Amino acid sequence: MNKTGMTLIVKTVTRITVWMILLYGFYIILHGHLTPGGGFGGGVILALALLNVLLAYGRDYTGKWLNIPLLEHVESASALLFLVVGFLGIVVAGSFLANFLSKGQLFAILSAGTIPLLNIIIGFKVAMSLFLVVWVLAGIKMSKGDAV
Repeated sequence: MNKTGMTLIVKTVTRITVWMILLYGFYIILHGHLTPGGGFGGGVILALALLNVLLAYGRDYTGKWLNIPLLEHVESASALLFLVVGFLGIVVAGSFLANFLSKGQLFAILSAGTIPLLNIIIGFKVAMSLFLVVWVLAGIKMSKGDAV
């Protein structure tokens, strides 16, 4: 067991709860067109789950547990995917981000055309962006006398 991070109690609670927090974040993203929530709110929850691990276990353990380069690629790809969906709206329906998918049945999980797809893309973009910003800031070493 690594000696960095917080106490054994905090690490144990984190190990148990991180999966529930991730599940709740995915729920908020996937049901954002039916209930309050969506891509931004769910993405923040996903980022908080990862930040919980970072705070409880420390940067070294989190870097081994997560594939940081993969998270960077997901963050970049999500912006590209958002633009692809937007341009598909131009090609298929005539305007940027126009709905080009079937609206399905009212109150069903697939009932909002491109909105659930955009919620998923935005959720991953927000989650990766927030986590990676804190990840980089956690790696900065400042010494006494450095300008802020």
